[in-house]
Amino acid sequence: MSALLEPRSKPLAWAERPGRELLRLAGPITVSMVSFATMTLASTAFVARVGSDALAGVGLASVVGFALICFGVGLLRGAKTLVSQAIGAGRQDRIPELLGAAVATALVLGFAAMLAGQFVAPLLVKLSASPRAGHFAWQYLTIRSLGAPLVLGYAALREWRYGVGDSKSPMRASLAGNAVNISLDAILILGFDMGVRGAAIATICGTATELAMLAWPSRAQLAKVVWKIKAVREVWAQGVPNGLQFIMEVGSFLILTVLVARMSATDGAAHQLVLHLINVSFLPAHALAEAAAVLVGQAVGAGKDALVPSVARRALAIGAGYSTVCLVVFAVLGGTIASAMSPGDAALAARATLLVHVSLAFLVADAANVIARGVLRGASDIRYAAVVGIVTSWVTTPPLTWLLGVHWGLGAAGGWMALALEIIVGASLYWLRVWRGGWRPAAAAARRAIAGATV
Repeated sequence: MSALLEPRSKPLAWAERPGRELLRLAGPITVSMVSFATMTLASTAFVARVGSDALAGVGLASVVGFALICFGVGLLRGAKTLVSQAIGAGRQDRIPELLGAAVATALVLGFAAMLAGQFVAPLLVKLSASPRAGHFAWQYLTIRSLGAPLVLGYAALREWRYGVGDSKSPMRASLAGNAVNISLDAILILGFDMGVRGAAIATICGTATELAMLAWPSRAQLAKVVWKIKAVREVWAQGVPNGLQFIMEVGSFLILTVLVARMSATDGAAHQLVLHLINVSFLPAHALAEAAAVLVGQAVGAGKDALVPSVARRALAIGAGYSTVCLVVFAVLGGTIASAMSPGDAALAARATLLVHVSLAFLVADAANVIARGVLRGASDIRYAAVVGIVTSWVTTPPLTWLLGVHWGLGAAGGWMALALEIIVGASLYWLRVWRGGWRPAAAAARRAIAGATV
């Protein structure tokens, strides 16, 4: 009986050369992510002109703001998996209801995050190293959280486009949003002297531009959206473990950020500065993880599990190769770059340089970590990925940050050492799962669910 419920094997045009298809999908996603990183880095540079307290405050508020929406962002990735599996199984008829479920979920969670941001913002005053930095954090989050529905609405449309194999439309939207954000940063922060308020307003306007640029060309598809409770349940079932993993890992990272912020304004500013700097090395790996999730989802939907290891190997080779190049660049020029990003502040430059050097321990491992997660998500092996991510993040980063950074006096460097251990252990466990085929039962269950929808 179970064999009758399995969908027939579907031909996949990229089966002979998955590496080429990975690059086709990952290229625009990388541009989107680099665009976002550039936008964030530019905003950081503009805010840095206000002072270290403003930079530390915005850094703390940004992490808290992301913590408020990260459950939704993680959950909506489940929609991408379902869409890609439906494409692989030849079930394009399911796309309108899956899109409707993603959009409805995004709106509900977006407005909830917006309200939560207004309550949380005043608490940041007591979590910062100085009252001035806390005031900046409160000011920034109060405004920034108003854009939460826009962020999650864009995430829903982006995951849908990724799932159907279109990564260029989100790229164009991201570039347009970046241009608007950076332009308004210059106008509001430098021209009108609005400080962190100007940075928050610029970010909201950039996000609104992204959403409009992605929604307008998709208006015909959006007009055909079908609202079905069953599809909402499917998206939640697929996305909740990933969403919980996101929020727990961001919670762990938030504790790291709070502990670092309370050490000193210099530690907090250096943490924020270097975090944005090394994002350049992480982003292509994250793009490859998204692309791998799409291809693995299609392979699973088509009943071609033998393609999954091939996709995984090629994604890992590309991601590790790029991260190795970044490692060499940061090893040679990290100090120079950090000094250039903190002009006139020798203490900040020295602390940032130290963090760049610590990051060398996990650059390649982080690429391996996120790519393996993408593979497991595409195969619907979401519970294992969630459990490993949550356990490794909470057992390592918060307690070791306190031990190394606070108790032993290593400062922000101690926190980053703890983060390195979390990433390396997690990457090892994820890849063991991929190579040993522990994802296969989840993939088979996903196919049975698709066949059940047909029945």
